[in-house]
Amino acid sequence: MADQTAVILLSGGLDSVTLLALARSEGYQCHTLSFAYGQRHTAELAAAANLSTQYGAKSHRVVPIDLGSIGGSALTDHSLSVPVDGVTDQIPITYVPARNTIFLAYALAVCEVLEAQALFVGVNAVDYSGYPDCRPEFIAAFQTLANLATKAGVEGHGVEVKTPLIALSKAEIIKLGVGLGVDYSQTVSCYSADEQGRACGLCDSCRLRKQGFAQAGLVDPTRYQA
Repeated sequence: MADQTAVILLSGGLDSVTLLALARSEGYQCHTLSFAYGQRHTAELAAAANLSTQYGAKSHRVVPIDLGSIGGSALTDHSLSVPVDGVTDQIPITYVPARNTIFLAYALAVCEVLEAQALFVGVNAVDYSGYPDCRPEFIAAFQTLANLATKAGVEGHGVEVKTPLIALSKAEIIKLGVGLGVDYSQTVSCYSADEQGRACGLCDSCRLRKQGFAQAGLVDPTRYQA
């Protein structure tokens, strides 16, 4: 595995750093990729850069994409409020239209340039907010696209899209990360984190994170605003 290269989508949050630590433990040479897409919670980008270095990535890229000019999400449109009433069975306004499709397309291009064998993305379809681009069906469809749309895929050595967290609960992800030595106090998951990376404690992401630590029976190391 020592000669295997992987691109890791790294947001700076709990799931993606677990993914990076897991890929490193499996022997991949990791190149991390983050996006400055107009999100209101930019503290995650600083966290991602720090985590990339801390967990031994070979390189770290931050790609600017102006999804804020499209709008349609409370994460990119400051005129919309981030919901704080708890997770529901509806797709919330924090869903960013086609975000994972766009991110994965960029990551796929990076994989081709680096001749990477794997593309790791930390989507989860268990303890999540119901985003359609986190489901196994979406990943399977993107894998088909990757095989068809790239030179590497056509030549028979395409990139494998890997989603090892997709069927795990948040508690299971946290336990996995703790076993890999992840320091979750360095991560930023909150949709409304302040400039210091402190969490609001009320948004869907914060609630799922809190619940995960509670169910894992572990102390929550998250830094909160109050």
